[in-house]
Amino acid sequence: MATRDETGERDRGPGPAVGPGTGDATDLHTFGVHLRRVNTEINRVVHAFAGRHGLHATDVQALAAILDADRPMTPGRLREHLGLTSGAVTACVDRLERAGHVRRVRESTDRRVVHLHYADDARSTARTHFRPLAEATEAARAGFTEDELAVVVRFLAVLDEQLTLARPVER
Repeated sequence: MATRDETGERDRGPGPAVGPGTGDATDLHTFGVHLRRVNTEINRVVHAFAGRHGLHATDVQALAAILDADRPMTPGRLREHLGLTSGAVTACVDRLERAGHVRRVRESTDRRVVHLHYADDARSTARTHFRPLAEATEAARAGFTEDELAVVVRFLAVLDEQLTLARPVER
């Protein structure tokens, strides 16, 4: 199990660390610490990808939204998802299209509707860059049972829902 030394620095030894505070692995502070740490590490990978491809971090968020969408993404849905203005989304999609990461496809039944699709070559590029993140995730998953992983996934899904509900209302 990872521990902290007397300065509070984390020893990145094997196993989950119990965070600061009460030492209770389920307290809110501990969750916050671990979520921030995971977020920081993921952001490092995202920012490296963005920098390497001349993109903004928001562009990478847009790519993830397009990739993860349960139905074809439109610029309007992307605007809502990212909380950006129409102009900012247009600029983002323009950058992504110029860089070869997305394609705009007009709907055949209603030419006014534009769907955003992840370009196949870009998907391969992203897979290569994000492979270490996938490998780290798989290594972490290997230490848990299917039942434990089901609880983790359920927690992450509910947390995502709650964070979505907690978004500030746009004016």
